Amino acid sequence: MHPLHTMPVTLTGSDVTQKRQEIREYFHKTYDLYEDLFTTFVDDNVFYEQPEATRHPMIFYFGHTATFFVNKFMVAKIIDDRINPEFESTFAVGVDEMNWDDMEKAHYRWPEVNAVRSYRDEVRRLVDELITTLPMTLPITDDSPWWIILMGIEHERIHIETSSVLHRQLPIEKVKSVADFPICQTRGETPVNVMIEIVGAAIGLGKERTHHLYGWDNEYGVQEEKVSPFKVAKYLCSNEEYLDFVNDGGYEKLQYWDEEGHTFLAETKVTHPTFWIANDESGFEYRTMTEVIAMPMNWPVDVNYLEAKAYCRWKSEKEGKQYRLLSEPEWYLLYERAGIKDVPEFDDSRVNINFVHYASSCPVDTFAFDDLYDIMGNVWQWTETHMAGFKGFKPHYAYDDFSLPTFDAKHNIMKGGSWASSGNELMKHSRYAFRRHFYQHAGFRVVEGDTLSTQTEKETNIYESDALVSQYCHFQYGENHFGVDNFATKCAEYAIEYAKDTPMKHALDLGCATGRASFELAHGFDKVTGIDYSARFVQVGLDLKTNGEIGFQKIIEGEIVAHEKVTLEELGFVEIADNVDFWQGDACNMKAHFAGYDLIMATNLIDRLYEPLLFLDNVDQRINKGGYLILTSPYTWLEEYTKKEFWLGGYRDDEGNEVSTLDGLKKALESKFELVATHDVPFVIPETARKFQHTISQMSVWKKR
Repeated sequence: MHPLHTMPVTLTGSDVTQKRQEIREYFHKTYDLYEDLFTTFVDDNVFYEQPEATRHPMIFYFGHTATFFVNKFMVAKIIDDRINPEFESTFAVGVDEMNWDDMEKAHYRWPEVNAVRSYRDEVRRLVDELITTLPMTLPITDDSPWWIILMGIEHERIHIETSSVLHRQLPIEKVKSVADFPICQTRGETPVNVMIEIVGAAIGLGKERTHHLYGWDNEYGVQEEKVSPFKVAKYLCSNEEYLDFVNDGGYEKLQYWDEEGHTFLAETKVTHPTFWIANDESGFEYRTMTEVIAMPMNWPVDVNYLEAKAYCRWKSEKEGKQYRLLSEPEWYLLYERAGIKDVPEFDDSRVNINFVHYASSCPVDTFAFDDLYDIMGNVWQWTETHMAGFKGFKPHYAYDDFSLPTFDAKHNIMKGGSWASSGNELMKHSRYAFRRHFYQHAGFRVVEGDTLSTQTEKETNIYESDALVSQYCHFQYGENHFGVDNFATKCAEYAIEYAKDTPMKHALDLGCATGRASFELAHGFDKVTGIDYSARFVQVGLDLKTNGEIGFQKIIEGEIVAHEKVTLEELGFVEIADNVDFWQGDACNMKAHFAGYDLIMATNLIDRLYEPLLFLDNVDQRINKGGYLILTSPYTWLEEYTKKEFWLGGYRDDEGNEVSTLDGLKKALESKFELVATHDVPFVIPETARKFQHTISQMSVWKKR
C-alpha cells in the first residue's frame, strides 16, 4: 500500500472541525502523492520530455494541477489576487487534446523546475490557509467554496493517473523504480476466459444533488435504461488473448477497423499495443510505469477503444458470434450484481486500485467479484457508450468545460478504474471519457449479446445538452428580430471600417462566444483569432470551421424546440474560414504571445470580467501602434460576475458623484489611447418564440497613441 493511500471524504457530517481536518489531510496526501509520482524521473531534465506528440512536456502537468486551484479560486471569487499570473496562464490549458489547446512550442518558455516546485509550495500554503480559515456549513453543496477546494483536489487525483500514463510513454532510461510504486511480480498461466450469463434488468443512472460524495457535473441527473440479457467475459481481455489477434495480422487487416481506426493506423503506423515493446528474441516485452519486463501474458492488455473494437470484430469473425464491448448501463448492472459498496464503505483492499497493491496491473484472475473478476480495478474498461449528460444535467459554473466538450460522440466512457485510480474515480457514479485513440491504463472485456439500445448508440448533439450555448448560437447565427441587425455582424462592420487605416493583418475577437464576429472580421483581416473563456463556446466556432455546419436548438415554448442548422456556405464564410483560429483563454490573464494586433474587439465582455483593469492595464501591449481597441457593453454590472470594488462605473464615488463606465474607461485608457467615437449598437436575444431581450450596447472606439 502506498504510504499516502487514502479514501475520499464525504460531504456530510455534523462536526465542522472534524470535516475540516479530513479535507486538510485529504488535500495534503493528494498533493504529496502527485509530487511523489515525479520522483520516478532520473533527473530534472526529464520534466522537459514530451512523451506524447499531442501532449505538453511533463513540466506542464507538474504545474497544471497547482494553477488549477488558483484559477478556480479566482473564478469562484474565493481570492482576489493571483500568486503567479504567468504560471497561471502558461499551465492553464492543454490536457485533453482539444482543438483549442495551444500546442505551438514557440508559444511556451517553460520555467525552471525549481521555480515550479516553489510555486507549488506557495499554492499548498494558500490552500492550507483556506482550509484552515474558510467558514464551513455542512453538508457541503456545489455552491460552497469548499466544493471548489474539493474540485481542485479531485482534479489533481485525476492527474495522478493521467500523468502516470505519460510516465509509461517516457523513454525507459528517463525513469527509475522507487519503493512507493512497486510493480506486481506475479505472472503465470492465463485462465480460460469463459462467458457468463447475465440476467437483464432495469437500471437507473445518475445521482441526486444531495448525494453524500463529491461529483463531477456529468454524474448528476436521471436516466433509466432497460438492459437486455447478455453474456460477458469472466475476465478482462489478457495480453495472451490479444496476442492471438496481433499474430493473426489484426493490425494489417483493415476489415477489423472502422474509418476512425483506419485513420489511427495510417497516422501512427502501430502494429501492436502501445505498451508492448517488440523484441526479436521473445516477441514482445511489456512496459510498466518504470520498468520493462517480460510479457505478463495473464495481465490485462492496455489498448485504446479503436484497438478494443478491432479485437471484437476479429473475434466475432473467428467464432461466428457477435462480440462487442460493455455499455455503461451493463457495467452498472455488473456492479450492482456483485454487491459492491460505494465510498466510504468501498473496500479497496479487494481490488487492484488506488495504489493499494501495485503501481501496475496484475493477473486477471486475482480479484474476484463473485463469478466475475475485475469489475473494478486493474485497468479501466472501455464501453460502447458515448459521453453525454443525463436528464437534468447542468455544468458547474466554476468548471463549465469539464464535461460538455466531450458530449460530441467522439469520447467514449470508461468504467471501473485502474490500479492508479483514486478519489472520485473509486465512486460508483464516476464517469470519465476519452477520445477513442487515447491511451489510458485501459483495457476491455468482451460481451456477447443483442445490439445496444438506441439511447446508448445515438449520436449526441452537444448543444441539445447546453441551453446557454444554443441560445448564443441562435443569437449569433439565427434570424434577426424587430428590424435589429445581427449584433456580431454589425460590430464587425464597425471594426473593419475603423481599421481601414491599419495594415489589417491580424485581429483579435476577445470574448468571441460562438464565433460569428470572428468569421465576420475575416472579411477584412488576413487573420483573426477568437478567444473565449468558455470552451463550450469556442467549440461552436471550431465545429463550424472544421465540419462546415453547426446545429442548435431554439426554444419555442416550454419543452417545445425547433432544430436549426447553419453552414459556412450560407453564411458566406467558405473562403475565409481557414483564416480564423479559436482558443480558450482568460481575458484578464492572457498568454503573452497573444499580441501584435491591428484590432482588438471585445464585445459585451468588460462588465463580465472578474477584474476588468487586469485586461485594460496591459491591452495596449497587445495592439500595434495606430491600432484599434473596440469595446461594447450594456454596462450591466453585477456582483456575481465582478466584485463591486472592481466595477469601472455604475456607482457613486466617495463624494457622491455618479461615475459612468465610460468615465472609468477614459480613466483607464486615455493615457495610451485616443477615444475616437462611441455608438449605440442594439441587439436582441431570443429566449422563446414570444420572449426577447432587447438591449442597447455602447460601443467605444479607441485608437492606440
